[in-house]
Parts: sequence; C-alpha cells; structure tokens
Amino acid sequence: MQPYIEIMLTLACRSLSKALLPLALSACLTSAGLAAPISVHEVAQPPVLHPLAMQTGGRMLLTRASNAVEFGGEQYTSQWPGSYFRAAFRGRDVYFRVGKAHEILHIRVDGQKIATLVKPSPGVYEVDGLSDAHHIVGVYVATESQAAPNTFDGFAIPALEKALRLPRPKRQIEFIGDSYTVGYGNLSPTRACTTQQVWARTDDTQAFGPLVARHYHAAYQVDAISGRGVVRNYNGFAADTVPEAYPYTLFNKQQRYENPAWKPQVIVVGLGTNDFTTKLHAGEPWKTRDALHADYEATYAKFLKKLRARDPHALVIVWAADVANGEVATEASKVVDHLQGQGDKNLVFVEIRGLQFHACNSHPTLQDDKTIAQRLIEIIDAHPGVWRR
Repeated sequence: MQPYIEIMLTLACRSLSKALLPLALSACLTSAGLAAPISVHEVAQPPVLHPLAMQTGGRMLLTRASNAVEFGGEQYTSQWPGSYFRAAFRGRDVYFRVGKAHEILHIRVDGQKIATLVKPSPGVYEVDGLSDAHHIVGVYVATESQAAPNTFDGFAIPALEKALRLPRPKRQIEFIGDSYTVGYGNLSPTRACTTQQVWARTDDTQAFGPLVARHYHAAYQVDAISGRGVVRNYNGFAADTVPEAYPYTLFNKQQRYENPAWKPQVIVVGLGTNDFTTKLHAGEPWKTRDALHADYEATYAKFLKKLRARDPHALVIVWAADVANGEVATEASKVVDHLQGQGDKNLVFVEIRGLQFHACNSHPTLQDDKTIAQRLIEIIDAHPGVWRR
C-alpha cells in the first residue's frame, strides 16, 4: 500500500485538507530555521549519504542491517507504543530509512510537525526544502502495534552537510498502563469506531504521557498495551497481562529488556481498568469478585515492588480514573496504601475525576489527555527534589 502524507501547515499557510498521495506533499512553515516549501518524499536513488548519530525513545531491539550501511548499519525494531527517533545536523535536507512499518509516523523538524506518513512503504525518505541552518529532525510512532513490530534504520545526510551532537535529556519518565496510556482512539470525534478507525485515530504523541514528558523536556517510554490488565484482560480474553509482557523488549518475549542507561526519575502507572470494567465469566480463574480483588492487589503490589527494586529513588505515581463505579480507584489505592505502610515514601496515588471519555469506545479524548497530564504535572511539581535523584 502506498503511503499518504498529511501535511500540517502553520499560520503562514492557508488551511489545506488531507489528501491521499503516493509519495509526498509540501508544507509551509514559518518557524525560525524552516523555509518553504518543505517536502517529505520517498527517493529511489539517494545520493552518497553519511549516518547521523541518533537518539531513540522506547524499547528497541538492535540488529545489523546490511542494506542500510549509509544509515549506520543498525536496524531498530520496536513494538511498545511511543517509540521515537531524533538526530541533529546542519544543512538543507536529511534522509531516513523506514523498514517494515504498519504504523503512522509523524515527521518533525525543529519542533514542528511537517508530515504524517501512514503505513509507509519500506525505503529511503528525504526531507528537503530546509534553510541552511541547525536542525533537529524526529520521527515519532503514533500508533499501537500489538500484532507485529516495526523497524527503522536511522537518519543520514549528504556529504557536504554537518552532523551535530544532540544533547541527551537528563530527565526520564516512564509511563506504564493500558489503552488510556496508549492514547487509544483519542483523535476520534465519536465513541463509535471500527477497528480500523481506532487504529487511524490513535495518536500516542498527543496522549498524556508524551505531553508530560515534553513539559519537562524529558526522555520517555510508553510501556502500555490496550486491553490488558494486572491479572485480567478486558472481558477476560486470553493474552499476556501487562506485568507478564513488561519484562521483554518485544511481545514475542524472546529477549528481556535491559538498558543500564534507562533510570527514570518518575514512573507513572495506571492499571486496573481492564481488570474490573467487565463482569466475570464462567471458566475464569476467579469465582468471586473478592477473589479477583485479592489477586489484583497481590500481583499489582508485586509488580510495583519490582519497579521500586530497579529504581529505588524514583517517584512512582499510581493513578486511576473514576470508572467502574469506583472499583478501579478503590483497588489501586489499597495497593498503594499497603506499600506505603511497608515504608515506600516515594509512592503516591491519585484518582483523576471528570474525564469525558468521548473518544473511541468511551476512551479519553485529547482534552482528557490534557487533564490527566496537568494533574500529573501538579503531583510531580509537588516533589521538587525528584529530578535530583
């Protein structure tokens, strides 16, 4: 399937409707360092290129890519949502290589979204039309990829341009959760959505996690899976729960995730919606609601203890929305109270009320994401020493 590119215009341009094109459209940008027109398009025969050092966000499996030597020779495979890739350079254009990508990618230059690629064909893409200046380019994954991972091969520039060092953020935040954390269907103007519409209307870059991270100029991970819970998935369907999938780089569970450089000062966890928003069915392991509560509380506490053992000084925020007649918040708060009673003083619980849930299948809207983000920011700001840990 050929990609289509949705170009986002700034105030210098007239409004432009979405268009389906095989390769690219141009955009006008007025921010400093960006010149019009800017084009993002696939190229069949790129010039001689030199790889750019790259920063990545999210869990990545690195393998050698012999067909992408000009992009650094490594292929980055990711499946958890919220992955992103960034690099800095001085020049007029930059190239990136996409591998297998059943996803939506936002392309940003100097903080401005200049294009969106939907299910882009594997190949080399060029961003040109830039002014001859310092630039930061980013490729951000907006969609969820439960079915299969996606690959990205890196950035490169022509011979006469200059690679620049991109300062590494000192702050790190991790967001663990379910569809609320993913940003499931948050672009939707309606609650009724088909499966395809859910996919197309999900934008993790505008979910509350990345909003909070951008507020603090922090690197972030979004370790969340729609439909999954602590001990029980939505309506009892069989699949790994979040605590079961969490230790691994990809959902096939073939490689445990290990990254000594990942030491988040803040960890935000929101789990329980899928455990409690549907009735128990015959054949499930829990005969009563009380049995489900007990299993949830014990498993959630064990999961949070593992996070604490990995990051002893992190501020851990457990949150819940006021759904399922308060059952989620009640159970999550019990877990936090128990761990606080055992001496964890850097663990807090917050129930976030007043969300609209008007997006796909009664999920948080973009406004809800902003509300959640603001509440989390208030909590983090109430712990001013967190970034010194």
